[in-house]
Amino acid sequence: MSYTISRIIADANFDDVDARTRAALADGGFGVLTEIDVAATMKKKLGKDMAPYRILGACNPGMAWQAIGMEPRVGAMLPCNVILRAVDGGVEVSAVDPEASMAGIDNDDLKTVAGEVRVMLEKVVAAV
Repeated sequence: MSYTISRIIADANFDDVDARTRAALADGGFGVLTEIDVAATMKKKLGKDMAPYRILGACNPGMAWQAIGMEPRVGAMLPCNVILRAVDGGVEVSAVDPEASMAGIDNDDLKTVAGEVRVMLEKVVAAV
């Protein structure tokens, strides 16, 4: 099972794809709670250079509310991370597959919610 929902935006500017991704997330009912500039962090902490790589911690409050109500410790698996990374020929956008990330939790109701969030994230990634 794949653990991400991904696509490559060919010949795109990283910051433009970032803006498009944030807009698609907002249109899909998600807010960005956290942001990690991985490339800047690696440079600062390790002195290592890498291509642009950013992690956006996205959350749909209604779906998170449902999931936490079903499994209070599921917060350890939230938010839904979306990564942007520069690749040859463009920028890859990858969202966590909630079905894959929730597979280890024995709760069929939660798996149903994960399936709903997966569909939502598929639409977001397609809209970027």
